[in-house]
Amino acid sequence: MKRLVLLTLATLAACGTPQEQCISRNTRDLSTVDRLIAESEGNLARGYAFETVTVYEDYWAYCPQPPVAEGQPVPPPRLCRDERPVTEKRPKAIDLNEEARKLASLQEKRTSLARQAEKVITACKAQYPE
Repeated sequence: MKRLVLLTLATLAACGTPQEQCISRNTRDLSTVDRLIAESEGNLARGYAFETVTVYEDYWAYCPQPPVAEGQPVPPPRLCRDERPVTEKRPKAIDLNEEARKLASLQEKRTSLARQAEKVITACKAQYPE
């Protein structure tokens, strides 16, 4: 799900004005830290985190047919067992004190990145006025 959201945001960023593209390109770290802060706050509110795990499910599919010489009968289709990856979110125990320290550290970093972003946004607006 997160990958879909990031892909959508990347696509939308590619469609933006030159000013929006400049701002987006130069404030990616701030966006990442914001996402991590939201995740950490959610973990603290729930009392646990989620981990993403890929498992493989069996399913039945039609087997590939071997090539048949001209004039030979075509064998009937048959089923084969195959696997497909499935991504699951599972609850994971966390150290709440460590998570709180991580959140505080991320919030400090966000303050620093926000100060830097102000300068970048001003420069992008000057370079690409709308």
